[in-house]
Amino acid sequence: MITKEQRAQIVAEYGKDEHDTGSANVQVALLTARIKDLTEHMKRHPKDFHSRRGLLMLVGQRRRLLVYIRNNDINEYRELIAKLGIRDNIQ
Repeated sequence: MITKEQRAQIVAEYGKDEHDTGSANVQVALLTARIKDLTEHMKRHPKDFHSRRGLLMLVGQRRRLLVYIRNNDINEYRELIAKLGIRDNIQ
């Protein structure tokens, strides 16, 4: 679970201002933080299938947002995935 402080830091880093929580870049960054946290949980608890489903849903949501960003501004997309350390595997 990401804390309020971590969330505020992500919003400040990826948003246009500190109140920009709705832009696609901020949403992708927040989803990436949650995905990393859940991935660590799944390493410790490999039989937790409910969390696995949640993780897969988050990955799908992030993928859809990344497709949206890529279709609107390819340079912004490339900068974002480089900053977050995400592979470019969207066809």
